Amino acid sequence: MSAVSDQSTPSTGSSSGASYAAAGVDIEAGDRAVELMKEWVKKTQRPEVLGGLGGFAGLFDASALKNYERPLLASATDGVGTKVDIARQLGVYDTIGHDLVAMVMDDIVVCGAEPLFMTDYICVGKVHPERVAAIVKGIAEGCVLAGCALVGGETAEHPGLLGVDDFDVAGAGTGVVEADRLLGADRIRTGDAVIAMASSGLHSNGYSLVRHVLLNQAGLALDARIEDLGRTLGEELLEPTRIYSLDCLALTRTAEVHAFSHITGGGLAANLARVIPDHLHATVDRATWTPGPIFDLVGRTGDVERLELEKTLNMGVGMIAIVPQESVDVALTTLADRGVEAWVAGEITERGGHTTGAELVGDHA
Repeated sequence: MSAVSDQSTPSTGSSSGASYAAAGVDIEAGDRAVELMKEWVKKTQRPEVLGGLGGFAGLFDASALKNYERPLLASATDGVGTKVDIARQLGVYDTIGHDLVAMVMDDIVVCGAEPLFMTDYICVGKVHPERVAAIVKGIAEGCVLAGCALVGGETAEHPGLLGVDDFDVAGAGTGVVEADRLLGADRIRTGDAVIAMASSGLHSNGYSLVRHVLLNQAGLALDARIEDLGRTLGEELLEPTRIYSLDCLALTRTAEVHAFSHITGGGLAANLARVIPDHLHATVDRATWTPGPIFDLVGRTGDVERLELEKTLNMGVGMIAIVPQESVDVALTTLADRGVEAWVAGEITERGGHTTGAELVGDHA
């Protein structure tokens, strides 16, 4: 795994002259952060991972792919957006990593790929070892939930560019899928069912809108208890993004699955349309579920129109599976057995006069 700290080396000049520490970069704090995160990184290791924390590159034994006929590698890179500012304000750093893993690995599993390994990038204004270790703890826990290894990472200290408490996180992941098991638009057929999987909340998209409406316009405090939510606003906004990777892979083993769609930035209809072929159309019935109270709170507080909410937030659906009708029962049973709330939310029809690949119809229950 790559070293954690700014890549440059410390100055060896006298203490009275210029030095790296005087410029704001603390090598010792970076080293301390590495030591604190080791135990968490170790929990993510798969048998294919070689080496340990502190190397220049993470190693993954590719001979693990020798049993594939034609292995396709899938990769994705993402971050968690302005949700990090909520974590910063609350001083809670051990959940944002779950969000990062979900954003990366649930994109990878959409094509049917098994998550293999991930690397992270943490950028801070000042290295606080315990904070960095808490972020990595969350990433490691997320990797365990996604079934992947954390094989590399970098913590960059950017004094003068970021405030001492500011930070951002990003990550990249790799997965593998057999070529003839690749999921996507070419498998979808007329009559297929659209199965929705419930989100755990806002997940990691739309926080610029949420922060603007609830914190800036309405002036709500993060420690304010909101009765409709049953907890404080901050607790709701920091609810970790659900990681569906292993649930989706389990579904492909028990049922015929034609496609998945990860509902992230752009909302349900836009993300679902990304996997619908040009001649077909997905219709999702809002009456099949009721979005959680956080979505109503944002809409009502900010007088945000429904269509604006729906193209910004996930509205209670974090992942979609498209399956043939004969696989619906086993698919729902599989997901229920894994503790995933899921339901039939729509169907696939011919495109006809529709100009888009997916739309939401009706009113919420």
